[in-house]
Amino acid sequence: MKYLLPEQLKTSLSLGKPIEQWLSYQKHDDYTVLKWLRIDKERDAIYSVSYIECFDEGGKDFFDIYEFAPLDPNEPFIINSFGAIDEALTFATDNYQASESKFVSAGMIQEEYKDYLTARE
Repeated sequence: MKYLLPEQLKTSLSLGKPIEQWLSYQKHDDYTVLKWLRIDKERDAIYSVSYIECFDEGGKDFFDIYEFAPLDPNEPFIINSFGAIDEALTFATDNYQASESKFVSAGMIQEEYKDYLTARE
């Protein structure tokens, strides 16, 4: 199964395992921006929602999205923190149009990027 079920994503987060979601991309004349987010459990049961925009620097032979240059090197991502999992998830869906049914385990965002590359062909 590719996507986490609602109870799986909450269990993952409560155990300290991050979850991620591919959001979209935006094409410009000479570059493409990829948009994705990550939710982590920080210390003291604080949950952070990180929104990332990076340049599409990959291809079939290089898909490590974690290595792509951020759109704004001075602010590589935007982080908002919450005291509960549900608050973090609600923020992600309300502010970034994330879907609770499209989260993947940390590290799987690269598979989402591969799917984007396949669809782009």
